[in-house]
Amino acid sequence: MAKKVVQDAERRRRRRTKQGLVLSHALIVETALRLLREHGPQGLTARRLGLALGADPSTVYRYFDGMDDLILALADELMGRAVAGWETTGDWRRDLRDLGLRIHATYLAHPQAAVLTAARVSGRSQEIAADEAILGLLRGAGFPDPAAVRIYHAFIDQALAFAALDAASLTLPEPALRADRTIWRATYARLPERTHPNITAVADLLAARMNSSAYPAALDLMLASAAAELAAAPRDGGNEVVQSV
Repeated sequence: MAKKVVQDAERRRRRRTKQGLVLSHALIVETALRLLREHGPQGLTARRLGLALGADPSTVYRYFDGMDDLILALADELMGRAVAGWETTGDWRRDLRDLGLRIHATYLAHPQAAVLTAARVSGRSQEIAADEAILGLLRGAGFPDPAAVRIYHAFIDQALAFAALDAASLTLPEPALRADRTIWRATYARLPERTHPNITAVADLLAARMNSSAYPAALDLMLASAAAELAAAPRDGGNEVVQSV
């Protein structure tokens, strides 16, 4: 039988664990991030969490309704870290660029967790606050609601997709990662011009660029397209005031 989830007000453990820790939702999330960093997804189990916390593994289920519930909490935590301290400047395009780069960088700081959570929708407070802020920027800039939702969708999925892609690269074994990073010079730069004239023409540019993330360039392209759409649209007084996290 599944254990009853303890309500927020009751979740703090009265006795300290073997390691002298007082358990909390935040401590378990932080420990889970550490286990992912050190051991990868296979290392995130209730048993390992219990060992790391100095508590019985079943204790985790007093704070989370199963391990998937913990994964959703990790997704919400990453989004919260991305928007922590972020404020609007009044320039929607600049603000969205800053926020997108923050999301991408935060997920890459926790690549194992990023691979595990980027495709999830937590529906929790920090994720909701970020979504509210993004939609507020777009509606405040004057995008009609259908366009604001479409651009929001593209913006957040682009940020998370690149985060997952780039994080997956960082989680590769070192030999594989090193091999991938050298292939642009070891293979592409040595292709014959007769059979691959286009690759040959830009081989040096490919070698210089392809080992870095394309996210900043993709983000700029998306925001430029949105700005052009807004400039071409008839103005009708705009929507709501810009919101901040």
